[in-house]
Amino acid sequence: MIRHPHDDAELLALVRRYVTPERRYLKLGGGLLRMQQSPEYDRFVRDLREDAGLITADEIAKLFEGGWRERRTAAWLVAVAGRTDFRERIGKLLLASEACCAGLAYSVALASFGTARDADLLAAYLDRYLRRPDLGYDQPVVMGALHFIDLDLGGGQADRFRRPGGLWQQWLQDAPHMRDDSDPTPSSLSLIRRLCAFVEECAEAR
Repeated sequence: MIRHPHDDAELLALVRRYVTPERRYLKLGGGLLRMQQSPEYDRFVRDLREDAGLITADEIAKLFEGGWRERRTAAWLVAVAGRTDFRERIGKLLLASEACCAGLAYSVALASFGTARDADLLAAYLDRYLRRPDLGYDQPVVMGALHFIDLDLGGGQADRFRRPGGLWQQWLQDAPHMRDDSDPTPSSLSLIRRLCAFVEECAEAR
């Protein structure tokens, strides 16, 4: 069940502390890449890594009970802090997909952890949602994250989806929102790689 901040005083306080300052929740994602090489970017990185070090496990768990803004922010704080203790929680939230606009953050967190277990969690999502071409959720970025881990570990999990006639090809063909024949995996992989580099930059600075 998704909790709404205005119905929960503790969650509202966390939102005001971690989520909404300078509209952080909107900048976490592709917007980060447009901010680079600017004074705003340097300040954003500093504040994000400081908060990633300050926020407690209980506070992160509380943010994960909120809507997409709270969950997106929590996933990024987890990624920057390297909080692998939230791996399974993120995997469950990704698989449930009950809140929009958070899937990229979950994918980045799992890709930044980069273990075989993270690949399993991403693959579980694809096993479910590539069978639903009617749902334009986070299939491309999840595939990019899985491919990112595969390139590091050599696990080949993405290959079983991407083989000729496999679930990936079928989804691309049947999903009505995919309007051309191009495979979005290269662009999704590039996005995941660049965002994971940002996570690594923050982690090194900490």
